[in-house]
Amino acid sequence: MNSRKVRVRFAPSPTGPLHMGGVRTALFNYLFAKKLGGDFLLRIEDTDQTRYVPGAEEYIIEALNWCGLKPVEGPGIGGEFGPYRQSERKEIYREYAQQLVDSGHAYYAFDTPDELNVLRAEAEANKEVFSYDLHTRDRLNNSLTLSPEEVQQKLDAGEPAIIRFKMPENTDVIEKDLIRGEVKFNTNQLDDKVLFKADGMPTYHLANVVDDHLMQITHVIRGEEWLPSMPLHILLYQALGWSENRPQFAHLPLILKPTGKGKLSKRDGDKMGFPVFPLEWKDPKTGDVSRGYREDGYFPEAFVNLLALLGWNAGTEQEFFKMEELIEQFSLERVVKSGARFDPEKAKWFNRHYFQQKDEEELAEAFKPILAEKGVDANDELIVRVVGMVKERCEFVADLWEQASYFFVAPGSYDEKTVKKKWKEDTPEKMQEIVTLFNSVESWDAATIKEAFSTFMNDKGWGFGVVMVPIRLALVGTSAGADLFDICELIGKSETISRIQKAIEQLG
Repeated sequence: MNSRKVRVRFAPSPTGPLHMGGVRTALFNYLFAKKLGGDFLLRIEDTDQTRYVPGAEEYIIEALNWCGLKPVEGPGIGGEFGPYRQSERKEIYREYAQQLVDSGHAYYAFDTPDELNVLRAEAEANKEVFSYDLHTRDRLNNSLTLSPEEVQQKLDAGEPAIIRFKMPENTDVIEKDLIRGEVKFNTNQLDDKVLFKADGMPTYHLANVVDDHLMQITHVIRGEEWLPSMPLHILLYQALGWSENRPQFAHLPLILKPTGKGKLSKRDGDKMGFPVFPLEWKDPKTGDVSRGYREDGYFPEAFVNLLALLGWNAGTEQEFFKMEELIEQFSLERVVKSGARFDPEKAKWFNRHYFQQKDEEELAEAFKPILAEKGVDANDELIVRVVGMVKERCEFVADLWEQASYFFVAPGSYDEKTVKKKWKEDTPEKMQEIVTLFNSVESWDAATIKEAFSTFMNDKGWGFGVVMVPIRLALVGTSAGADLFDICELIGKSETISRIQKAIEQLG
């Protein structure tokens, strides 16, 4: 069936921001294609114009680029199988919908929405569910119950008509899903899905099958929520005479809530304080802003690594993968059937790993916009050195400010507990002597300051704890921070003395 070149597609609908589950689908398609030397393409499925959201398509493309998942064909890229937006392919679908009607695999339905709503309400009153299917279609307003002349009259009169698939009776549709193994459906349980709407647009089902065929897609790798659509799609391939070259299917497991129960949603993220979208999203209608992994400070490689392990594993102990390693080791055989629980703490853990892997220069560059925002103008050398000192305690670039702000700005307050515990009655006097000592140090570097300080302390017979914590408190504002003498060197002699004097004045 598939001796052809591997071709896969990621086909999102521009109805809002891309969920991380969608990004994982794109990732698994990308890895599969790259592993087998195939093509990964992007197709925008915008047939449902009522749900179209401005900016969503641009968001999808930007998110894929941020993750390093670059399609070789798609909107704005081109390719010989375009156009890659379904709204620009309308005429193509009409032709195939008509072909299905002509061959008896589909039919016109003229039932109005009001008529169908009445039937639904009646069924509901009897505690049943109305379905437009092989059990009900023979008594409804469609080309199966009307004469050819009546059908033609309605069409000529411009009556709204939709085209439905005519589900065959009592037929088993059996398919080997590349992740789930053999899957079986019986057509008696399936309804006659709409293929072509009265507004001249196809539904997802028809457009999807036609495009996958025309774009020579060899494998359809998508979320498990599409599994119930698979029998219809297989029957459509048959009805259109395309069985020979139809794609193989693989349905990915759901990404579950951190509790493990139910599909991960934006509400879970809002409630538990983590993003579920790759990039920040501003709703064009409400103006509401949803958090994104990029804006929350995650590195794309950490985000991709985290997604890869939601539902797939390499069968080894390895947890950190570069993109090249993921491509090399990926296979659908190692994708699990059951849902994969998302752990927000694990996401941070991944980011910490990639943060620690980066060199000081790269992190310093990423830190600069934060410093600029805080009104700090510091030279590159200082920023790089500071990053090197505090990096071990950070998971995100934003943590650098939290851990290192005192290198650039004097503390505005002092930790009350430390003050209570360590700032004694005689501390101001001792601090004044430290100021005198520091004034006398000529070569202002950490080693020289430390040596002068140690000699001074020994001469005085003071315990180091008596003044070390108060000095740190004066310089940092708390009892934590980098090496004390490194801090002194980096903030400079006059700033060190000025901060100690300020603490003496304020703490008395």
